[in-house]
Amino acid sequence: MKLKTTKSISKRIKITKTGKLLKRYGGKNHFNSRDPGKITRKKRRDTTVSPAYAKTLIKALPNK
Repeated sequence: MKLKTTKSISKRIKITKTGKLLKRYGGKNHFNSRDPGKITRKKRRDTTVSPAYAKTLIKALPNK
């Protein structure tokens, strides 16, 4: 039987050419004025997923 891609993960994770997984920071919608400027700037960039968590995510993305 054909494996299905988990759509919720495929919409949130991007795979780079080298095989790394990129994700966006959470908590960017509201209540951001209480965060320090350092955290606000950090949330603007995407971040790489840890290798341990990447194994789980790759299983949910069989067609990538």
